[in-house]
Amino acid sequence: MMAGDVMTSEFERLRVGLIGANGRWGPIAHIPAIQNLPETELYAVCTAHEETAQAASEKYGVELFYADDTVMNENPQVEAVSVAVRVPAHYELTKNAIESGKHVFCEWPLGANLEEAQQLAYLARKWKVHTMVGLQRRASPTYLRLKELVEEGYVGEILSVNLQQLGGGVLTRTSDRTWQKDVELGANTLTIGFGHAIDALCMIVGEITEVSGKVDTQITQWYETDTQQWVDVTAPDNVMVSGLVESGAVFNANVGVHPYHGSGYRMEIYGRDGTLVVLGTGQGRLKILGGRKDDQELREISIPDRLTWVPDKVQIAGPAYDVGQMWVNFARSIRQGDVSEPGFDHAVRRHMLLDAVQRASDTGQRQQLN
Repeated sequence: MMAGDVMTSEFERLRVGLIGANGRWGPIAHIPAIQNLPETELYAVCTAHEETAQAASEKYGVELFYADDTVMNENPQVEAVSVAVRVPAHYELTKNAIESGKHVFCEWPLGANLEEAQQLAYLARKWKVHTMVGLQRRASPTYLRLKELVEEGYVGEILSVNLQQLGGGVLTRTSDRTWQKDVELGANTLTIGFGHAIDALCMIVGEITEVSGKVDTQITQWYETDTQQWVDVTAPDNVMVSGLVESGAVFNANVGVHPYHGSGYRMEIYGRDGTLVVLGTGQGRLKILGGRKDDQELREISIPDRLTWVPDKVQIAGPAYDVGQMWVNFARSIRQGDVSEPGFDHAVRRHMLLDAVQRASDTGQRQQLN
């Protein structure tokens, strides 16, 4: 559901218990959004330790704090739970919340693997709770406008799509950030960087029906600056795939993290009647360029205000912008009894695509998707 240009809410604010108030993503994305939207209230915070939970409650002005998610889930006033922690903990925390009858917004990826995602989606259906997975580009005004332009026929019949997302990253890091080295933990370039990017592509031009390609680990060791040790890395850092989308258009996607000076993000959509390009670097502003067949060059296309429904304070809060858009949709879908999108069933579909990409790489054979 699209909430529209909403700056006030006619609904009672959704009372949210946030798990991960002491992490990296929760404090910069979820908390600024939840606390500054008319649709939501940060009702409680939860971390792994009593002292950090209390510190978070004082920092964010939240009365209730917990060091045990199951205790927080026992509070009937907590209506929805935000799971914004490391991927390996997603399954247990989300499962606990669902089985307590809570609606759940879990960050992406939903699980460390497809099986975990499938089990969580099944539980959500069984308990009849609303769910949201943090594929926030689906609520981004830029991507919403790009989707509209394609649907309005700006490029006509889509012929090909090119996606490139090349980030830069150092070869050294502190030991608290090297847990992602293990591919089995589910947080790497394939699942996160590629997962977000390819989901946006599917949103704009349709689901992928055929894929082939390569998933690879080019940097096989990281250096921990605090322990002064090298650690082995099995997590992939480069994904290169190609295939077909449901309309029959061809696509290729290259998502990678490189030691230095990644060139950023670019997605190009080529059709019989025109071209659309969305580009940006890092966390900077995205912009859409477009040109029809009679235009001499690409020109920037503005994003209408109607696609932004979070207050100014959230719009200027970096990652909280798109996450806030998601929270508006989630809160209003719960209050109105609508289906929340993208929910856990959607997350399963995306996990299935990632598995197909990995199989294509492992076998060297093209994979078909329904």
